[in-house]
Amino acid sequence: MPRTTTGTRPPAAGPAVPDPRGRRLPRSLHPVAWWVWALALATAVSRTNNPLLLFLVLAVLGYVITMRRTEAPWARGFKYYLYLALTVVAIRVVFRAIFATGITPHDHFLFALPRIPTPDWYAGIQIGGPVSLEALLSAATDGLRLACMLCCIGAANTLANPKRALRVLPGALYELGVAVTVSLSVAPQLVQSVQRVHRARRLRAGRTKGLRALRGIVVPVLEDALERSLRLAAAMDSRGYGRAGSATPRSRRLTGALMLSGMCGLCAGAYGLLDATAPRLLGFPALLAGSILCVAGLRLGGRRVTRTSYRPDPWLFAEWAVAGCGVVSAVVLFAGTGFDAAELNPSIYPLSWPTLPLVPAAAILLAGVAGVVSPPPAASVPQSPEPRTEETK
Repeated sequence: MPRTTTGTRPPAAGPAVPDPRGRRLPRSLHPVAWWVWALALATAVSRTNNPLLLFLVLAVLGYVITMRRTEAPWARGFKYYLYLALTVVAIRVVFRAIFATGITPHDHFLFALPRIPTPDWYAGIQIGGPVSLEALLSAATDGLRLACMLCCIGAANTLANPKRALRVLPGALYELGVAVTVSLSVAPQLVQSVQRVHRARRLRAGRTKGLRALRGIVVPVLEDALERSLRLAAAMDSRGYGRAGSATPRSRRLTGALMLSGMCGLCAGAYGLLDATAPRLLGFPALLAGSILCVAGLRLGGRRVTRTSYRPDPWLFAEWAVAGCGVVSAVVLFAGTGFDAAELNPSIYPLSWPTLPLVPAAAILLAGVAGVVSPPPAASVPQSPEPRTEETK
């Protein structure tokens, strides 16, 4: 007898429809939004030396990455940024212990290293000597601030697709953007190569460890990087990258002169804004003139680059919300209103537990809202199981 099937089959592939339970449709957030969020959070980190706020920043980064990272190769390397951050803190503490600057009578003495005599021209720095608890804590907090800034950059590399970020660059910066995109994707691809080689060694029952196993990992990774570079060069050459366009030598010289003058104006304007004793013309007027020259150079240089964009990334409410969360955090910590600015950089003399300022802590927690307002990535949304069918004869 012919088979009869009961139940429903899933509909054919077609346009996406909203989830009946009210969930948002998965999509990739604009990469510039993640970079603005991460750079703004790194700017906020540069304003504080409070370890409680720095650990709160690390917790926010971990939460957002856990909620919104994808299964792409570049989304698997955040733990290596954490290892790098721990290395930075350890190096900072070790250097502070070795290149000691002396201790005061109020310091808590820990241990003493053998002192190495230094010449007279090396005055001000001594190698070895007594090490205090205050000195190590000061070095650890300084290293922790730099580590948090590195983790912010790592979060941007983890969440944002570096290849899609190339689409939003101006035409004049297209070649530079390709170089930056390739350089940013090197680290995630190396991480993927190391993981693949390590997994292959385990499948082949490779039990060597330490320096003996290093050669068996480094050589395949370098070979894979060389092959990937050759494939990238062949793909770029087949697409006509780097070939001469329609720009004349005169337009190239004019573009270079505008960009160089604009960068000089931006540098002079930044110096005028940071130095209160500088003339007024070196402040905002120079910054505005430099910005205008840079925009003119970008517009003129972009005319010689003709490229199309297939399905450009939209900039919707989620992008504004994510970027705004990071910018508000940076603005609050820079403004210093509503809290004592001394709480951002607590002193260790006398040694005491730092206090947690509520307004900066709330601003940092606001940056964590990016993990909620951003849409879920496509790879992280579980697919609904296919309805079961019963077949009878």
